[in-house]
Amino acid sequence: MSLIRIEHLRKTYPNVTPLEDVCAEINTGDVIAVIGPSGTGKSTLLRCLNRLEEPTSGTVTLDGEVITAPGCDITGVRRRMGMVFQSFNLFNNLNVLDNVIAAPVKLLKMPRAQAVEMGMALLERVGMADKADVFPEALSGGQKQRVAIARAIAMKPQILMFDEPTSALDPTMVGEVLAVIRSLAQEGMTMLIVTHQMKFARETANRVFYMDEGGIYEEGTPRQIFDHPLRDKTRRFIRGLKTLELVVDADVDWQGTLQKLTRFGSEAMLDRADMHNVELVLEELALQCLLPKLREQSRSEGIRARIEHSDADGGTSVNLSWGGARYDPLAGGDALSVALVKKLADGVDYHHDGENHVVVTFGPSHGE
Repeated sequence: MSLIRIEHLRKTYPNVTPLEDVCAEINTGDVIAVIGPSGTGKSTLLRCLNRLEEPTSGTVTLDGEVITAPGCDITGVRRRMGMVFQSFNLFNNLNVLDNVIAAPVKLLKMPRAQAVEMGMALLERVGMADKADVFPEALSGGQKQRVAIARAIAMKPQILMFDEPTSALDPTMVGEVLAVIRSLAQEGMTMLIVTHQMKFARETANRVFYMDEGGIYEEGTPRQIFDHPLRDKTRRFIRGLKTLELVVDADVDWQGTLQKLTRFGSEAMLDRADMHNVELVLEELALQCLLPKLREQSRSEGIRARIEHSDADGGTSVNLSWGGARYDPLAGGDALSVALVKKLADGVDYHHDGENHVVVTFGPSHGE
């Protein structure tokens, strides 16, 4: 069942527009991981949803109520949308238990005795019951964040939103916070989680929003987004791709091309074997096999070469593309050049989709 509907949400500031046009539905029980490069509006989206930021235009509907409408009860909206921030935002003058029960007592008018009973149950749930009388200054970052989660749950929200809940934590404390969020997911809590923890997103979420270009650039299940992303920016982000694009034509400055390759290899931290493999593909397939064929066809646009290296798996690929009639250099090119490439590569594939493509792949540390 749809809980939140976002329609053409836009947020602009004087010098930047982080959200251009966001449309999405969040269903009851969804656990949605929001991922993407820094500066793509992930945190802004959460802050617009619970009205900490005023959207420039567009509508947000929560359980049938348009919460972006003039005169909307913003305080009521925030009670229904729990928020867990990067920086905990605990009250330093209150102990752990009082931090958790302050809002239910003040805003929901819950009797203190009932609130204490509920608060202790929530602290037990996040593994912090033994710290009920401790003040925040005596807690670790991970402990503070678990208290913040208990405080958010205390208001019984319809959805819980996390804004990079582990980004301010020491790496040794990340696991304890993620474990609490996983347990909430297993219990059926509806959650929207901005995170850079890709393994956590893959294992915990049932949906993933990849944000870029001012909106939700691509969405799908974790398997779709992490294993089979459809769009180029998603694929580059997921694989941690470093990319170099070149044109190899009859007038190519080969020394200049090698300098670009060397610079790319240094930035991408490619080893010597990887660099040798890339150079070999360009020399043997582009220069020896393809350029002579293009000259025969009187084509002058040359060959587009895209070199990619993935930080995620250590693999390197070279994609050669060119126009003109269908021509498979693996079948009709210089036999020695083709044999040499095939011997060193993990995979060599030709396909035609209106243009010609040869994709050559090398696995991690191939050739050592």
